[in-house]
Amino acid sequence: MNNVENKGAEYDFYGKLPLKKAIPLGLQHVLAMFVGNLTPLLIITGACGLVGAEFADLQVELLQNAMIVAGIVTLVQLYAIGPIGGKVPIIMGTSSGFIGVFNSVVGVMGGGVATYGAIMGASVLGGLFESVLGFLIKPLRKFFPAVVTGTVVLSIGLSLIGVGVNSFGGGNNANDFGSVENLLLGFLVLVVIIILKHGTTGMTSASSILIGIIVGYIAAAIMGAVLPHTAVNAEGVEYTKAWVLNWDKVAQAEWIALPSLLPVKLRFDLRAIIPVLIMFVVTAVETVGDISGVMEGGMGREATDSELSGGVVCDGVGSSFAALFGVLPNTSFSQNVGLVTMTKIVNRGALAIGALFLILCGLFPKLAALISIMPQSVLGGAAVMMFSSIVISGIQLITKETLTMRNITIVSVALGLGYGIGVNSGILSQLPQALQLVFGGSGIVPAAIIAIVLNIALPKEKEV
Repeated sequence: MNNVENKGAEYDFYGKLPLKKAIPLGLQHVLAMFVGNLTPLLIITGACGLVGAEFADLQVELLQNAMIVAGIVTLVQLYAIGPIGGKVPIIMGTSSGFIGVFNSVVGVMGGGVATYGAIMGASVLGGLFESVLGFLIKPLRKFFPAVVTGTVVLSIGLSLIGVGVNSFGGGNNANDFGSVENLLLGFLVLVVIIILKHGTTGMTSASSILIGIIVGYIAAAIMGAVLPHTAVNAEGVEYTKAWVLNWDKVAQAEWIALPSLLPVKLRFDLRAIIPVLIMFVVTAVETVGDISGVMEGGMGREATDSELSGGVVCDGVGSSFAALFGVLPNTSFSQNVGLVTMTKIVNRGALAIGALFLILCGLFPKLAALISIMPQSVLGGAAVMMFSSIVISGIQLITKETLTMRNITIVSVALGLGYGIGVNSGILSQLPQALQLVFGGSGIVPAAIIAIVLNIALPKEKEV
């Protein structure tokens, strides 16, 4: 669509848009975030060891719930229920920002269903905590300028690049990690995404990630027809290669099923609660940045206090709601913020169509099963680009304001010391375990804390 078409009143937030236009525009938003909504769940269930035939049904159920929850929380964000929801053009979905912290929790607690239950318990409490922050957003807003939100977003992107590369190689737990087959699949997906993203326009460009993954699926299926499915490791044990598609899982899944409450029993463990609570402060900062960006880029004005407050409250309540269905925290999707900024289309009805489509997808487990058998290398081909784009978003936020020496110091120290300590957590090995949990692992939490503290402590430079 050209810029002239985007400026009509029907494309405004409260505009009346006919279904023939609303449906493709809504689907465009879903295509932009569909894979990203499910990727964190696949990564964390994999880290917890909830893979293989024993956990096949559970994983399908969680993917199904992730789609339904994202659709419901998006509708609440668009239309609001009392103070819950900002009535802003935001698509909600499973947050990738928590992956680093959850991986750290898995490393401490050892994985398994119990650890995943502890992650869910911490998410329930963390979501309620973020909701409280949302009600206090007006007095807290001054603590989150672009230099702070940008540093947080940049740290999130940096923490995820390693995760994406591991998937690119087939998953670091795979016996054939880094094999030629895995690398070729990853590169194929990445090249297809780049070509479509920059060589086409409209729906094809917006859905380049989904199309790239479909191409990866097709390539994996062809490889499965002409290449051996198994190999023998160094110990002489035969294993199935990581890129092989498990079609039996799809065949065994039901056609239609309703979501179930508490598919994993909640556990409340301080080893998970402490770092997750702090991460919810970080995601509140990220949500403030996303809402500010979508209002400025899509509607040409700053977000109001009530929009920011309702948006963050929805973020928190939606995350607690998601955890009750075994789904990771829900938050605003930066991919969709970029799409709104590019098209200037903020129509609430179009975005609601996308949310309803997500809910419908979640009611069909075969679709969730089809996504769950995705080879890690195919996922990695998309994840490398998705996660790296978050780094660029952080840089754009940081440079939105004049890059003064004060701002350079905040970013430099937060990344150098905060993020550096987080990704080299062995430096904290002599400190109490509580501090190791808070500051070790992903690097996001310490970078965010240092950025916030420095923004408060450093005197603002006088205008000349």
